[in-house]
Amino acid sequence: MENEKEMSFEELFNESLKEKETKLEKVVTGKVISITSEGEIFVDINYKADGIIPKKEYSDDENANPKDEFKVGDTITAQVLKMNDGVGNVLLSYKRIRYEAQRKELDNKVNNNEIIESKIESANDKGLITSIYGKRVFIPLSLSGIPRGENPEDYIGKNVRYRITEYDISNGKIIGSVRSVLDEEKKKIQDEFWTNCEVGKEYEGTVVAISAYGAFVDLGASQGLLHISEITWERNAKVEDFLKQGQKIKVTIKELDKENKRIKLSYSDKGPNPWSLVKEKYHVGDVVKVRVAKLMPFGAFVELEKGIEGLVHISQISEKKITKPEEELKIDQHVNAKIIDMNLEEQRIELSIRELEGTSEEYKEEI
Repeated sequence: MENEKEMSFEELFNESLKEKETKLEKVVTGKVISITSEGEIFVDINYKADGIIPKKEYSDDENANPKDEFKVGDTITAQVLKMNDGVGNVLLSYKRIRYEAQRKELDNKVNNNEIIESKIESANDKGLITSIYGKRVFIPLSLSGIPRGENPEDYIGKNVRYRITEYDISNGKIIGSVRSVLDEEKKKIQDEFWTNCEVGKEYEGTVVAISAYGAFVDLGASQGLLHISEITWERNAKVEDFLKQGQKIKVTIKELDKENKRIKLSYSDKGPNPWSLVKEKYHVGDVVKVRVAKLMPFGAFVELEKGIEGLVHISQISEKKITKPEEELKIDQHVNAKIIDMNLEEQRIELSIRELEGTSEEYKEEI
């Protein structure tokens, strides 16, 4: 009987040791009893002793405050470090549980190529620094999506969306790319644009560049060309006289080449074609006041009104023999001229100044 009692005691003792060994590796869940001013968390783990999570086992961040995340009565999960911390409490670690959970979550985000959003903590001329789950993430300037000329430090405190492109957690190397997210979103917008765009569809765009032959207009997902002939009816006008870079305008797709991603636009503010009223307003034989708009070796282009120009051939400028129009005329000079021919289909008007020479005062040259 004594042997049986001794064996039973030994068995109980061994079972007690096994229980302790088991609990040392165990993850427990309990309710927060209190949080001290020093940042210690006491937890009811349904055991004969309470659990305690010291400040250093709550987080690696010295400034982290448990009261920002937990309150009395909340459930918390922690890992058992010691069954007795020396004063009768079970020593627990919350940061180890959180680390493992965050590590798995981060692994999943990387493996699934997920988009991550976090705040920029610092920056330099090489790139941006942020973090996720306490792990430092470096975003090189070339992958930051920051436009050339902008200061990276201006992004400190701002949230950015990125993907992790290099992930070596053992060496603490995590590289992120904002550009990959921007490129993907841009492609999605462009694909949607090219699927839905069609001739005759109107857009509000922004003038992004001006050239001698027209303006390039950003439609949001693509750019289109607004030729100067679509901006004004005036033949010798400059684009800058009508549009400015950065100006928002309404345009309509005139021509579309989806295969080569090319768009030609028209401009509603161009107004009606002034040539549509020429037949009613002007006739052969009429004497009109015109402005010299352009001088060419063969004659002078003169403006009857905005959008309506005619040609005074060099032979029709003066009764005197001249070798170039500049001998008698200059740009922006106003003179009277006689309409001697009209071709409305070709939008062509020919005039003569010479035929008015020697006539009454009302037909003389006016400056």
